Amino acid sequence: MSKINQLIQNLCPAGVEYKILEDVLTIKNGRDYKQFGDGDVPVYGSGGIMTYINKAVYDKPSVLIPRKGSLDKLYYIDTPFWNVDTIFYTDINTSLVEPKYIYYYLEGQHLERLNKAGGVPSLTQAVLNKVQLPVPPLEVQREIVRILDSFMLLTAELIAELTAELTARKSQYEFYRNELLKVDDSIKTVALEEIADIGTGSSNTNEGLEEGLYPFYVRSQEPLRKNEYEYDETAIITAGDGVGVGKVYHYVEGKYALHQRAYRIHINTPEVLPKYYFHYMKSAFFPYIQKTMFQGSVASIRRPMLNKFPVPVPPLEVQKKIIDVLENFESICNDLNIGLAAEIEARQKQYEFYRNQLLTYVQTGHSILTDRQTDRQTDRQTDRQNLIKLFQYVFGYASIKIKYVYTRLRGTPITASKMKEISCNHGDVKIFAGGRTAVTALESKIPNANIIRMPSVIIQSRGIIDAIYCCDPFTFKNEMWAYTNVNEVTVKYLYYVIKNNLEFFRDAASGMGSLPQISLSVTEDYVIKLPSIDEQQRIVSILDKFDEITNNIIDGIPAEIEAHKKQYEYYRDKLLTFKMKQE
Repeated sequence: MSKINQLIQNLCPAGVEYKILEDVLTIKNGRDYKQFGDGDVPVYGSGGIMTYINKAVYDKPSVLIPRKGSLDKLYYIDTPFWNVDTIFYTDINTSLVEPKYIYYYLEGQHLERLNKAGGVPSLTQAVLNKVQLPVPPLEVQREIVRILDSFMLLTAELIAELTAELTARKSQYEFYRNELLKVDDSIKTVALEEIADIGTGSSNTNEGLEEGLYPFYVRSQEPLRKNEYEYDETAIITAGDGVGVGKVYHYVEGKYALHQRAYRIHINTPEVLPKYYFHYMKSAFFPYIQKTMFQGSVASIRRPMLNKFPVPVPPLEVQKKIIDVLENFESICNDLNIGLAAEIEARQKQYEFYRNQLLTYVQTGHSILTDRQTDRQTDRQTDRQNLIKLFQYVFGYASIKIKYVYTRLRGTPITASKMKEISCNHGDVKIFAGGRTAVTALESKIPNANIIRMPSVIIQSRGIIDAIYCCDPFTFKNEMWAYTNVNEVTVKYLYYVIKNNLEFFRDAASGMGSLPQISLSVTEDYVIKLPSIDEQQRIVSILDKFDEITNNIIDGIPAEIEAHKKQYEYYRDKLLTFKMKQE
């Protein structure tokens, strides 16, 4: 049995007494505040806090009830405050009721239904004084307040989490969009005027209708309507002046009307997909015009700025993939936005259900629901991995720094003398040092925390600049470092990339005296082309085979020579060995 049910069973098993408001509190009017100076005491009206002054009308817990205006907005205040004449405050008899219990109960009564005014909604003291409420023992009231406070806290946290998630998802989308649409030196770039017809409309805002046959694009994000159209085409619309410059974009297909200070951009070449340009413009146009935008009393852009706007033109296949990715991202954001509102509404209804259950009593008594809550859990992927997958999908690879894909492993401060001390031929852990130095040691001789048990690429950063792939347990001196990844194929791929570019790393080595050495940043910031896992697997498989063949040649030829030598020696000795003649 829950605590609330236990309390009810013990203290009011037969039900509770009902009272009217005037039996448990006194409703008082608000007053003007303008004769007081500035301070930290909030002044409440029916719409909330209006200002702050240096005088309080009341300093005990109270429930504020709107007299005019937004009658459904009650306020619970437990700090000093002032109120104006559009909202009542209450002097509550705390020997009978908890102030916050009053707040929760009245909140569920929808006081706006008591409005009797024909114009501005209003309530009177006479009407409010006769509102009935159940008055259980104070212990029950306090437990109810505790439960509803907890619920409100959880609800507030959920709303904050969902709102933050929506904001983060939109930021994530913008980040991915901007990264995806970055200009690559290998991609042809043209001026907008080479691929598009650019113009303005001829309509004025006052021609807009609430209802009309065609959309009427003005300089804001929300289009108007109009019964006449000016264009029938696929176009991108953007504001030419005002607060929407560089921020308002529309993609339109079909008939539409256009404001005289809004620009239409109609792509006129099959080499560029209009939807691709739409996404690119949203990503790159605002930073572009910030450098050249005309700054008068109202921000504006001129036609030449649009004409010379540089647009990268990747292959159509890449454009289509970019559109696909970004449309999916937008869909996710929109779904989350819809879901956010729905989930907040659902949680609010859940709260109201519990509140009403807790605060609805009958004279015969009843059982009250428990305060069990459910937590919301979300699965998240890192931006890094999503971005890699995004680029791999569009371009077949991701151009990305090593440090963003691989986990860097640090070495151990082991000395040469210690390596010599613990070295043994039958050791099961390999220890790497600078140059070609490597020994094996027993696992028991090395702290477990220093042993790496995952496939890794070891960077020999001093002396002989090189890379080693190791998939057996190992450790290494702290003058070196290593990289790993959860995917073994990706690790082996990095090994081959570095081996293929050793000349770069050796050229980057700065001498410490006569000893070449590379810094950590040389590998950390090195940009690699990271294809899909399948392509990495294919590359690694081919290079593994070449590596095997090469090793067979290197190791096999000396072995074969040695075998032939032994064979020669055998036959030589056999040929030159004669039976001795007996005398």
